[in-house]
Amino acid sequence: MISVRRLALALTTAVLAALPAPAAADGVMLIQAGAFWMGRDGGPPEEAPLHRVYVRDFWIDRHKVTNAEFAAFLNAIGLRSPGSPRRYDEDDADARIHLRNGRWVADPGFEEHPVVEVSWFGARDYCAWKGRRLPTEAEWEKAARGDDRRPAGRSPAGVEDLLGNLREWTSTILRPYPYNSGDGREGFSGDGSVVVRGASHDDPAGSLSLTRRRSYDRRGASAGHHHVGFRCATSEDLGGR
Repeated sequence: MISVRRLALALTTAVLAALPAPAAADGVMLIQAGAFWMGRDGGPPEEAPLHRVYVRDFWIDRHKVTNAEFAAFLNAIGLRSPGSPRRYDEDDADARIHLRNGRWVADPGFEEHPVVEVSWFGARDYCAWKGRRLPTEAEWEKAARGDDRRPAGRSPAGVEDLLGNLREWTSTILRPYPYNSGDGREGFSGDGSVVVRGASHDDPAGSLSLTRRRSYDRRGASAGHHHVGFRCATSEDLGGR
């Protein structure tokens, strides 16, 4: 006869097994579907109005892409495709990846630092190489704010370093709010201006807000910047590995 203690343990194990596993597939975090508050009132006009936006399940990198990771991509894919903007400004003073003995290598001591000087096209191509994509503007803000309207601080979903280090590329064309993914603002391919989200170490303290919107036109998107990094996202179900 099964004891009450064993039965309770079996039931607990069954319940835990039925719960969603922690979303941490190789450092990628699950952001569950739902509505959240996007934008804000009382700030810059491009951030208004505060409004509700529904986002489907998606996964987003816990951390920004690093120099070592991007170097591996350059070795596999190359600096540019014929007729396309280059993916990385390797000749910029802030670049931390360089060609040595025929291979792209991160500078010693900077391997795990977030990569900078990656153009929007380089970020897009890296994410595609990984089988992923750049996050939309709405996905980035939902990952950062959660469902509680927070204007700053650590992501409730465990996504790290979203504010105060580097701005981040998105897939979204800059258009006025309310945000609507079906109105043509998704996905940027060079026409118009692309949104970058977050804030960098160069930005004044007063601009450190998760609702802040900035953008670059095609010329800016075709270049790398010392204060812009990126992370990838996907709508594919990665499970709870």
